[in-house]
Formats: sequence, C-alpha cells, structure tokens
Amino acid sequence: MFSLIKRPSWVIGTVLLGLAVVFQIGSLSFSPLIIVQPIGVVGLVITSVLNSRMSRVRLGRRVKISIGLAVAGIVIFVTIAAFTAADRPVTDTKLTVILITFAVVLAVALGLFLLLRHRGIALIYIAGAGVLYGFVATFAKAVIGRLQQGEFELLTWMCVAALIVGALLGMVFVQNAYSSGPPDLVVAGLTVIDPIVAVLIGIVVLGEAAGAPLWAVFAFIASGVLAVFGVLGLAKFHPQTGVSALDAQAEKKPGN
Repeated sequence: MFSLIKRPSWVIGTVLLGLAVVFQIGSLSFSPLIIVQPIGVVGLVITSVLNSRMSRVRLGRRVKISIGLAVAGIVIFVTIAAFTAADRPVTDTKLTVILITFAVVLAVALGLFLLLRHRGIALIYIAGAGVLYGFVATFAKAVIGRLQQGEFELLTWMCVAALIVGALLGMVFVQNAYSSGPPDLVVAGLTVIDPIVAVLIGIVVLGEAAGAPLWAVFAFIASGVLAVFGVLGLAKFHPQTGVSALDAQAEKKPGN
C-alpha cells in the first residue's frame, strides 16, 4: 500500500474512482438500481481504447466483436429498463433478505480469496469484485431509499456496515485483478457482473421491474446473456491474456 501511494497514477485513479462513487450514489437517489448500474459500460469502451494505445497492443476483430456484444447487451437492457422500471418502497423484509444473501456471498468470497490469493487468477478476482460491488450498490440504494422514506433504524445501519465491508473487500479483489490481468478485461468483467448482481437483486428482491411486461423480462434475460458472452469472448481472445498467448504460440509452430 505504501508503494502504491507513492505512484501518482494510482492515486489519481483512486481519486477518480471515488468521484465515480459520488456520482453513482447521486444517480441512485433519482433512478432505480437496474437503470443506474449498467450504465458503467461506457468505461469498457474507454478503457479498451486507452489500454490498447498505452500497451501498444492491437485489438483483433474477435476482441472488438466481444466488446461490441458486451456494450450492446448492456445498452439494450438499460434502454428497456428506463421505460419499464420504477422505485419501490424498501421494507424490512427486503433488507433482511439482502443482508442474509450478502453474508453467504461474503463467506464464499473470503474463502476463495484465502484459497486462491497466490495463484493470480484474474477471472476469479474479477467475478468476486463484481459480485461484491453489485451488493455495495444495492446497499447504497437501500440506504438511500430508507432515508427518503424517513426510516433509519438498526437494519439500515447494518446495511451501512455491510456496504463498507463489501467495498473494502471488493477493492482488494479489484487490485489483485489488475495485477493479474489486462485492465480492459477487468473493466469488462465488472461492467457486466456488477450490474447483473445488482439488477437481479433489484428485480427479485426490491421489485423494481414488478410492473414490466412479459416481453421486457425476456428482453432483460436475452440482453444479459449477450453481455456475458461478450465478456467471456474478451477473456478468451484478448491478446494480453494467457489463452490468447498460447494460441499465438501454437499458430507460430511449423505446420500450423
């Protein structure tokens, strides 16, 4: 941590991340969770272009197609959600369900971190961070909802505590992900996994899509699958991942 603090690029990036959180919380106070969370897909495009230029690694056609699939899936989802989703009251029962689910997820995340912390598997860290940040956004939305309802008691304070724990552990996962994988793969994973987790909670627990027609539900599922395929493709075909490197070496062998 002391070494990171001495690096201006890391400090600036962390400050920008903090500003992003401020804007995100502001957005959650005006719109349903299932609309706000997926919009971070913009970061995937920016990061892919910047990383390609900084590392001087050309993104191939399959990588660009994968990015396009991830972006298209999220854009379709958000567009439909903008016309069909609505905020619902955050009840004690909803908070209890979210807290119990988070406790299980937290135990699994800690177990995976202890078992795999020396292996540097980027996708594991990305998935863990995405799930944790999905819950962090959910807790933020729940706390904001309770404040708007004029209710702030023990369950709400427990949500605040869970938000802090999830954010800190998610940060650890993200730092490990960046140290073991390319940045645009990390952003791609977070861009899809984080919203999927938050959206599932928003739909199933918070009931934000309760008034959505049946066709919108099928469209949500299809667009989510499309986005997941995009991220999996990016993980497989990205020129800076181990799979692509092995494929490149195999292509250079005589007879291939």
